[in-house]
Amino acid sequence: MHGRPRPFLVAILIGLAAEALFLWGVTIPSKIVFDEIHYVPAARALLALSGPVNTEHPLLAKEFIAVGIALFGDNSLGWRFFSTIAGAATVMGVFAILWLLYRRMRPAVMGAIFALLNFTIYIEARIAMIDPFLAAFTIWGIAAMLWAMRAPPSKAWPRLILSAVLFGLAVGAKWAAVPYVAGAGIAFLIVRWRDTVRARRPLAAMLSGRNQPHWPGLPAIPALLTFGLVAIATYFLTFAPAFFYRDQPLTLAGLLPFQELMYSQQTQVLPHHTYQSSWWTWPLIIRPIWYFYEPSDGAMRGILMIGNPVILWGGLLAVLACLWGWLRSRDPRLLFAASLWMASYLIWAIIPKSLGFFYYYFLPSIFLCIALAAAFDHFGKGKFEHWDEGFAILAFGIAVYFLPIISAAALPGEQAFLHWMWFSTWP
Repeated sequence: MHGRPRPFLVAILIGLAAEALFLWGVTIPSKIVFDEIHYVPAARALLALSGPVNTEHPLLAKEFIAVGIALFGDNSLGWRFFSTIAGAATVMGVFAILWLLYRRMRPAVMGAIFALLNFTIYIEARIAMIDPFLAAFTIWGIAAMLWAMRAPPSKAWPRLILSAVLFGLAVGAKWAAVPYVAGAGIAFLIVRWRDTVRARRPLAAMLSGRNQPHWPGLPAIPALLTFGLVAIATYFLTFAPAFFYRDQPLTLAGLLPFQELMYSQQTQVLPHHTYQSSWWTWPLIIRPIWYFYEPSDGAMRGILMIGNPVILWGGLLAVLACLWGWLRSRDPRLLFAASLWMASYLIWAIIPKSLGFFYYYFLPSIFLCIALAAAFDHFGKGKFEHWDEGFAILAFGIAVYFLPIISAAALPGEQAFLHWMWFSTWP
């Protein structure tokens, strides 16, 4: 006999394993890496409450970096510690989403393994940037929304509010989370509409909280209003430290104008950058980014921001497989898994940015892990039952191969990077 599954314990074990992996060697390079040049000084200013720095982004991620500095010192461990926590939380969030979708251990564990082997989470978990916090809160916001979806009526409201808080914190890390807040509300309405049509009830019934298979007890309009207001309130609360700056403290009257300033800075036309790339190139890994490549800590070291080709390219096939499987079976879980990637990727075709970079693909690359787990679960029957394990072994092999240039390991010389340059656009 098999015991009852214990997803909470498994999630904790996965999180601890991820944290150990991300912490190992995180202090090297001991010098500033890539965009840490923007966020570490901003965190120092927040810790000192000296005044506004890096005003094109919200404060939350830089607040976490500041707490790390306060706990561990103004050094590479202090800068990056909470990024490792965010990375581990992201891997656990992938597990949580798949568990809530399937209520089975295999797809949830496989999705978490794919997330661990997908270099993007590993790399972002070891650098003091804002994207690790964006990802962690967004992934958990989605998980909490799914948790609320099948909650008993007495627990639906608290879980919906938890999701709103998490999404608000995601926006407080980076504005790129805003479309996910809107997407959660749209998904709520689509599911309610589908449930109403299937039950052959009047369309007005989708607005009621009664007799609903999803988000039971939540009338649509009050639920969505509450969700939006809580997310907005949470976002604005992340600006609290700015009210205590010694120089140019924020005021309630200046809070909204400050958002306009942030928008103008984020949408300004920027000069050409060596590592810029168009959104359509990211899934193909045409132009990764060297976060670091120079002598440090006694050796030549490099950090190439790149995704695991097995996960990123295989994930594209998984998205297509999920769509095909949904068309044949109408399993909404397959459509959900495919839609997460499609929506998160196409956002970047719409967002008004003058320059694009491969690391903008961070969240879509995570959703590919969910699509892979869903596709293998759906099609992995009979002789294909263990293909997910074979795929994971292949991804692990590629991860070991690339590890020296994604972990800042000591390299034998200045030209050592050429060993990993598969295409002429990678150097």
